[in-house]
Amino acid sequence: MRISYNPLWKMLIDRGMNKKELRELSGISTASMAKLGKGDNLRICTALNCQISDILETLPDEETKNNED
Repeated sequence: MRISYNPLWKMLIDRGMNKKELRELSGISTASMAKLGKGDNLRICTALNCQISDILETLPDEETKNNED
């Protein structure tokens, strides 16, 4: 199983961002960004033969959650 980050790269294009800007905004390391570029960052999915949505969910930050109240 190979992980494809094509949706991420398309999102960056749509938002007019580059990988460096994403790295700075998200706080991930240069090494992690390089792994994303190779589709090499989610070995867990490969090991478990599952999709990322099977092991990941997004939750609102506490700050965002408090602003909604």
